[in-house]
Amino acid sequence: MSTAGLISQDTIVALATSSGSNGAIAVIRVSGSEAIHITNSIFKGKDLTKQVSHTIHFGTIREGDDIIDEVLVSLFVGPNSYTKENSVEISTHNSKYIIERVINLLIKNGARAAKAGEFTLRAFLNGGLDLSQAEAVADLIASNSAASHQIAMQQMRGGFSNQLKKLREDLVHFASLIELELDFSEEDVEFVNRDQLTNLIQQIYTVINKLVSSFEQGNVLKNGVPVVIAGKPNVGKSTLLNALLNEERAIVSDIAGTTRDTIEDEINIHGVAFRFIDTAGIRETLDIIEAKGVERTREKMKQARLIIYLFDPTQDHITDVETQVEEVKSLGIPFVTIINKADLLSESQKTEFDVLNPLFISAKEQQGIEILKGELLNQVNLSNINTDDVMVTNIRHVDALQKTQRALEKVLYGIDNPVTSDFLAMDIRQALYHLGEITGTVTTDDLLDNIFSKFCIGK
Repeated sequence: MSTAGLISQDTIVALATSSGSNGAIAVIRVSGSEAIHITNSIFKGKDLTKQVSHTIHFGTIREGDDIIDEVLVSLFVGPNSYTKENSVEISTHNSKYIIERVINLLIKNGARAAKAGEFTLRAFLNGGLDLSQAEAVADLIASNSAASHQIAMQQMRGGFSNQLKKLREDLVHFASLIELELDFSEEDVEFVNRDQLTNLIQQIYTVINKLVSSFEQGNVLKNGVPVVIAGKPNVGKSTLLNALLNEERAIVSDIAGTTRDTIEDEINIHGVAFRFIDTAGIRETLDIIEAKGVERTREKMKQARLIIYLFDPTQDHITDVETQVEEVKSLGIPFVTIINKADLLSESQKTEFDVLNPLFISAKEQQGIEILKGELLNQVNLSNINTDDVMVTNIRHVDALQKTQRALEKVLYGIDNPVTSDFLAMDIRQALYHLGEITGTVTTDDLLDNIFSKFCIGK
């Protein structure tokens, strides 16, 4: 039996607000054909079954004569609801005891506990959202910066979906004409102008290529920019992390090798999330644990989007600094050269390092930190990105787009050689299939389970 068949039969209930929070109010969601009737059976107030959609009603939740809580009940009569079904949201006081009693009472009267992401799954199955929009709901909940929020909101409102819809419509038009050719194959009739088809495929390919290329930036905006803070021991890496975060996140010590493993934390700089990774000092060591930390540092540097490389001018000579800079440069990853403890240098001493075009800071004295933040934004080159543009942030979508590209390449090959209409039709159908995987025109139960199982309960 399909997922759609299983989902549509039950009325589901779950806590929609965060469990264990200190807020005053909790919201319990109910959705399904019997949602209003089940809620009405435990609600003392107006008869909910006779009320219009999008209204709120005050009353009490009771089990027999026992009053459990005074509540507000919000009604959403299907299809005018998030799930496109009859839905109810019960606002109770945020007591674990009250929440459990109300949910158990709803279950006792015919509802069942919702699975992870089941409300949004129903919205998708009932046509309220396509699959890419549904995935954007999870991204919106997880967004932790202005940029990630804006991208998720744009996708949830259909920006990405609308672009894919236009591509599919153009392809479907030509696919239908080629299918028509197959019906007249014995008469050797061509309904499709091959030059027009070539131009269309090339245009679609260009759009898809732009979407695929947007993933690198989109993924950064969604998940944050991974920035590794590296350098020799005791150059001030942990002090810099604490200065950037404005809290004592990392242990600071004069003892070399204090940081044995990576320490990660995140801050928001002008709407962009940066994930800072403080690493073990890079040096040769006989200490097995410290050596493992150094190895992890080098691994993290290779995976970073940006490297902050620190030097201590009181212990690093310019020739040694130049050697380290060349090693970092060889990784091919953008990096910022930082001379720490600049408050201990005279102006003439600073000029010695000018050849490296470094930033001079004092992590301990909080000098130059705001300038460094500005440079980080410049280095990742996000300032010229328009988050109103359609951007791909989901690896599943990238995979499907790349498969679409390969199918389109086969279509172009078939037109140039040429091949018969049935092969062209097969390759176009394959491209349509992969585009459909993104929006949910083509789905499997395993795919839906994999996507929605990652949602929180109640969404």
